[in-house]
Amino acid sequence: MQIGRFRLGMRTIKTALAVMICIALFEFTNRGTPLIAALAAVFSLRQDLNTSVSFGRSRVLGNSLGGLLALVYYYIQSFFRENIYFDIFLLPLLVILVIVISDGLNNNTGIISAIATMLLIALSIPEGESALYALNRVLDTFIGTLIALALNVTISPNRDEKEKEIEEDLQVLKQKEADLTKMLTEVQKKIKETEPKK
Repeated sequence: MQIGRFRLGMRTIKTALAVMICIALFEFTNRGTPLIAALAAVFSLRQDLNTSVSFGRSRVLGNSLGGLLALVYYYIQSFFRENIYFDIFLLPLLVILVIVISDGLNNNTGIISAIATMLLIALSIPEGESALYALNRVLDTFIGTLIALALNVTISPNRDEKEKEIEEDLQVLKQKEADLTKMLTEVQKKIKETEPKK
């Protein structure tokens, strides 16, 4: 459905449905806040199943790494309670570690989700909680990702919707290509300007 420049597509509906399922599931199972699961579902839901599986794998790997490093943070924090310097220095070091490990595992698309998961868990662990809290938040990301994948299996967009999404993706890629070409031209121009004249 489209009204002028505004469009309500299948992906939008599936995203809202994924959030709704996360909220309902957590409410009816008394699991706590569905924040991380809902975010994982939103990040993992893509236009089709193949893209969602690929992105979901990257997300799960990233969230597992982020959750693991949040556990490391939790254990080290237990020795430095209420020390602001601890957060100021350790969390940035863990961010560096996330990026280096993700890059080494060729999971660059999962870097943002890994950092977000680590920071969400590390900075929101309530006072007196155990490591089980962090493990449950990692499990929440798996739940959200699985909900997104299940929705993409059960609800697939019609052909027109797929074609529009592919067309939009192509336009974004063309714009990025144009931006890269422009940057390359500027760099080449600056190189020529700095070359010694003969």
